[in-house]
Amino acid sequence: MALCGGVGASALPSELIVHIFSFLPDRDKLRASAVCSRWRECLFYPSLWSGLKLRARTGTGTGSGSGSPGNGTGRLEFLMRRFGSFARELQLELDGAAQSGPGDSELGERWREAAHAYLDQVLCLLGHLRNNRNLQRLSLYGDTCILQDDSILDSSYLAQIDHGGKKIKEIQQLFEEILSNSRQLKWLSSSFMLGLVTPCSLASLSNPSAETLEHLSLLDGQLPSLVSTAELQRLVHLRSLSIDFCDFSSEMCRLLSASDRAPLHRLSLLLNGAALEAKPLDGTATEDDLKALVRRSANLRVYLMALDVCSQDLLRVLKPSLPLERVHLDSFSTLVTDGVLELISQQYHKTLTHFVLVRDDGGFPDLSVNRNEDPLVLLAWRCVHLAVLIIHGYTVWSHNLVAISRLRGSNLKVLTVSEESIDFDPDQSVFVEGDPVHNLVKEVSLGLGRVWHPSMDSSVILSDPTQHFHREMLSFSEGV
Repeated sequence: MALCGGVGASALPSELIVHIFSFLPDRDKLRASAVCSRWRECLFYPSLWSGLKLRARTGTGTGSGSGSPGNGTGRLEFLMRRFGSFARELQLELDGAAQSGPGDSELGERWREAAHAYLDQVLCLLGHLRNNRNLQRLSLYGDTCILQDDSILDSSYLAQIDHGGKKIKEIQQLFEEILSNSRQLKWLSSSFMLGLVTPCSLASLSNPSAETLEHLSLLDGQLPSLVSTAELQRLVHLRSLSIDFCDFSSEMCRLLSASDRAPLHRLSLLLNGAALEAKPLDGTATEDDLKALVRRSANLRVYLMALDVCSQDLLRVLKPSLPLERVHLDSFSTLVTDGVLELISQQYHKTLTHFVLVRDDGGFPDLSVNRNEDPLVLLAWRCVHLAVLIIHGYTVWSHNLVAISRLRGSNLKVLTVSEESIDFDPDQSVFVEGDPVHNLVKEVSLGLGRVWHPSMDSSVILSDPTQHFHREMLSFSEGV
């Protein structure tokens, strides 16, 4: 307060104060606005809030903000009321406090509270965006952990909270209104926002935004495809696309290969094994379709996440012409075989940079059984651009981990292996003095050229796979 009352502070023009505050992160801007009325007036200048990155808690606990303290409906309401009508970029993640569905008697009440908060927060967000014609980027990630049952998302859960579907209908209408009012939208992403997007939503996109849109991501795990080929035909300048793998049809692939369109640079595909019975792989893009797409889009790179997909289906999906750069194999009940890893290391040795192999189940199977070489070592040897390797749920022998670190060296920017996945060969320990864990840490650190330690907290690796896909897709698509 003394600063504001001083001669020096009062003499500064508002434009200069706004420029100084532009270097503050969003959280500090909000805190600084409480200092005095002069600062508050300057801090709510529209140019300081052209982009918002919000993270809201939908449950009863307290959450953490990312970029700004958008925790809870009250703070979200405050920020959207202030800035929703003119913000050019908005990114929102909704995190649930309840970790169970409505069928869990102990957490049933927490689930209902979180579901109510989810609907209210989405209505708040969309209600303040409806008349924003400056919006260029809209990125939304939904609250899957409270609305998920056995990895299959089901919007019918919300019907237990929203009787008659009144709020859901209002949410869908507001979303379509935002799309129709937009004039320069370049980025549209909605991941697992249950009840938000319908197969008809994209038809509401205005013609000016259809001309400017460069990134499209519509995912919610439901049966109907949210992106039709007919609507995709309007988006001639699309450079990045993220959809369900089963919706990536031959017809869509041929459309993206057309010469009158901008070449596609990024393609993110999510394959959920739990949905394959209702959405089979038949009709997805063939090898010939992919070859045509790659010829048209020479710089195309693909990110694939497979959730609980059996190896037989993975072998069908991993086509030679698919230029895979990032692969994430995440499973609960299925087991990735050594044959799948062998195929990946042979077919994508020129393009693969990120490989994540995670299994959230006991047993820790050994993929090197009955093989002369460990398939993970072969992958590190063949894939010359490999920069990220994350492993949990499969046995990784200590000597193979050392071999991986030596093969890739400092080029392997991330090597994350859970401590419980590492095993030691008893025959080798006879010839090595000292603590085997200490020796492993020393050898791997020497191979990588930096200090390395195994991951002691497996929960860091076992994050929500849909949230991981959303965040990875964002960073992957930003590289266009």
